[in-house]
Amino acid sequence: MPRVKLFDEKEVLTKAMNLFWKQGYSATSIQDLVNYLGINRASLYDTFGDKEKLFKKSFELYRKQSIDKICQFFESHPNVKEGFSELFKEAILDKDRKGCFAVNNTTELIPNDESCLKILSGNKLDFENLFYEYLKKGQMAGQLKECKDLQALASFLFIIYNGILVVSKIQTNKKELTNSIDLALSLLA
Repeated sequence: MPRVKLFDEKEVLTKAMNLFWKQGYSATSIQDLVNYLGINRASLYDTFGDKEKLFKKSFELYRKQSIDKICQFFESHPNVKEGFSELFKEAILDKDRKGCFAVNNTTELIPNDESCLKILSGNKLDFENLFYEYLKKGQMAGQLKECKDLQALASFLFIIYNGILVVSKIQTNKKELTNSIDLALSLLA
């Protein structure tokens, strides 16, 4: 008779995501995962595979949650300039100083892990496309000038967003970050 799992896979995957996010991939051992997730090694391997597979599954969960969150955020902010302003200001307010899981993975794992390069490149494209569609919607609503190169602008705003997520981990002067945000948003006039 097959063994019944005594844990919720999604809950355990969410916990694994949070541990990898907090500690990083390299600093997280299998024993750390076993202790933090509250499941034994056999269950971990049977359900999720090895550490790398668990990491990639947890990162995919993060990507899905982040994309859904940004989509909902943009839908609730019909004015593009105000929407980006609020998004960037929220990034500054990261009290835990965790930053972005994707950015953390990029700085930790690239260029040494080619398999992660593909995943992270896909993440970048997905977010740039979200930013592009939001800008396009704003342009169609008359919020942006027609001559803007929206693809380049989406890429630039993605870079600014990720930069804020990194710099806000060390920068305690919120005014400096806000001034930089204001300068970037001046391109949306």
